[in-house]
Amino acid sequence: MKKLIIIAGVFGVISMVAASCKKYLQKTPQDAYLITAASYLKTAADYQTMEVSVYTPMQWMNQLVPIGDIASDNAVAGGESASDVLDLQQIDDYTLTPVNGAIANLWRYAYEGINRANYLTQYKAANPSGDEVNFSGKEAMYGEVYFLRAFYYFDLVKMFGDVPLFTDKQLDISATGNIARSPKADVYLAIESDLNAAINVLPTTQIQAGRATKYAAQTLLGKVYLYQQKYDSAATVLQSVISSGAFSLVPDFASIFLKSGENGPESIFEIQYSSDGANSYDGVDPAQGPGNYQSQQCGVRNLTSSSPLMPYAPGWSTNLPTQDLNHAYTTGDQRKAATCLDIEAYASANPSWNIKYEVAPYKNTGLYNQKYQPYIGQNATSGGDPGLNWPNNYRTMRYADVLLMAAEALNKSTSPNDALAQTYLNQVRRRAFQVNNASHDVTATGAALYSAILNERRLELAMEGERFFDLVRTGQASSVIKGFVAGKNELFPIPQQEITVAGLTQNPGY
Repeated sequence: MKKLIIIAGVFGVISMVAASCKKYLQKTPQDAYLITAASYLKTAADYQTMEVSVYTPMQWMNQLVPIGDIASDNAVAGGESASDVLDLQQIDDYTLTPVNGAIANLWRYAYEGINRANYLTQYKAANPSGDEVNFSGKEAMYGEVYFLRAFYYFDLVKMFGDVPLFTDKQLDISATGNIARSPKADVYLAIESDLNAAINVLPTTQIQAGRATKYAAQTLLGKVYLYQQKYDSAATVLQSVISSGAFSLVPDFASIFLKSGENGPESIFEIQYSSDGANSYDGVDPAQGPGNYQSQQCGVRNLTSSSPLMPYAPGWSTNLPTQDLNHAYTTGDQRKAATCLDIEAYASANPSWNIKYEVAPYKNTGLYNQKYQPYIGQNATSGGDPGLNWPNNYRTMRYADVLLMAAEALNKSTSPNDALAQTYLNQVRRRAFQVNNASHDVTATGAALYSAILNERRLELAMEGERFFDLVRTGQASSVIKGFVAGKNELFPIPQQEITVAGLTQNPGY
């Protein structure tokens, strides 16, 4: 289903594609048609369709995942040459400037999501004509909208710090030159307000996979508290997710990232992607489509095999795990093979398959991102570009992350509870080593336990886009990341076009 709603966008007039992948709505695609703001939001269906459109920019923001590892010690940009995926190379090399397409797109897509959310909140009580539209489930629907707006603002504030904050209405072209950045403390307060409002009305389960739930809102709120070092609040809300009993760790770690593992018992929130070639993107940014573009990036260059058993499809060899990450895993940790694909070892283990491939000629590490590998037969078979139609969901929040965040919060709380922190941490470790005994348990307390928790986050969440932001928020980035400049690289530069058009101030050092 695809509709085009022409309404005001951010820092200019933007056409909104109110589109959804099939995992959100099962409808037959129709030709796009125009609806003006004055003639819209007349029925419950209008509200519900517009609400689905608020989810769409989340799909486009998939480049935040590789950036979160490439900017850290976990991965390098890779690719064909120093000029291949130049935006990511600059982030990797810490030569980043305000003119960077990947960063500019993330800014633009986040505000597109916010503007769509604000369109709905602006007319919650009455539509543009002033008529009140009530329907069953309206409050819960708005809970999803609040969650999504908080999600977009959280991505912005952790990337850029102080950012323009508006929640009462959309911004249109009349705001050009009259926009200011709000202190990040105010942005965080707005995020907390939205998430608490969402928690109050969201259900604990949804019929459609991919829709926000109360647990997703609580988990995101816990992470928001953690980023602000509000450890007591983080511990409380994260433990409420744990005590619900709604989630469990999947014994086979690697299975989480298979198609069969999507939206499983460990999943708290996933961004849904589609392999429907009929809905292939038609814009200038290949990430702006229903498929997960970053899976194509992760694939091995020119990979071929004579065996029908070969699972992997070829890709572009970017976002390559480092050997430093590979060596961080100890013997017996199942997460190593599930995170770092050693294609040479894989080919040697299957000699009859006649596997051929081309290693990434630039910054080759010999490793590939196993978690988001493209798999043969999962993308579009007709219509669109097959390489841009991988259906791999992004596991945005999962239960293991909740356990580790809760452990960290408990360890750093006003009245630390290291015993419970150890329990949560060791649940994750026991799954990693596939044992139900204490042979790999952490028994440290205090600062040593904190260090162990942060290290476990690296091992558990590697190549999922968390590492850079974890290093920054915990003050470790300058001592761990080569080229990182303290006082500058904690934040990304405000895109130059926003400086020029909107008159925003720039972050220090850029």
